[in-house]
Amino acid sequence: MELALLYSGGKDSSLAALLLDEFYDVRLVTAHFGVTDDWQHARDAADALGFPFETVALDESVAEDAVEQMVADGFPRNGIQRVHDHALETVADLAVDAIADGSRRDDRVPTVSRAAAQSLEDRHGVDYIAPLSGFGRHAVDDLVAESFEVETGPSEEIPKADYEGELRAVLADRHGEDAVGDVFPDHEQTYVHGRR
Repeated sequence: MELALLYSGGKDSSLAALLLDEFYDVRLVTAHFGVTDDWQHARDAADALGFPFETVALDESVAEDAVEQMVADGFPRNGIQRVHDHALETVADLAVDAIADGSRRDDRVPTVSRAAAQSLEDRHGVDYIAPLSGFGRHAVDDLVAESFEVETGPSEEIPKADYEGELRAVLADRHGEDAVGDVFPDHEQTYVHGRR
């Protein structure tokens, strides 16, 4: 069975790929707006892990709407959720049996409610799987430490291909560099360089 996993090159989506590989033909898919070339970081991580990789194009107007939402809110949560929902819808249109992401039990964003998952499945005829939904942060960190070579650091310094990099670029372009610091709190990101 073919499965498309939304992939950023970080620890969560990499661990999700490893867990799903036992049961599916996993394809790692990075959704991007074409604003930056950050998707290449995910391609490199996918190559290091030995998984097939592809990209899908997202509607740039969704990034623009998400940025305006983040500016209005003063924080990124709702904007990132909007982009994740759009990315899942886009990946669900691929010719696969199932789609997945690396969302965890403790994540504040992005999340996929039971109703949203069922709606996605019904409308697209795919299974939606969140293999880390029962795992808390500590459990994920332990499994990642056993499985991968990981780089960790401040979000603006770590190579990654999640939505944040492109949203930061759109935000800076539309509202200035200072707006990025006003909207995005300091936080750490991860990037997977390969298996242990």
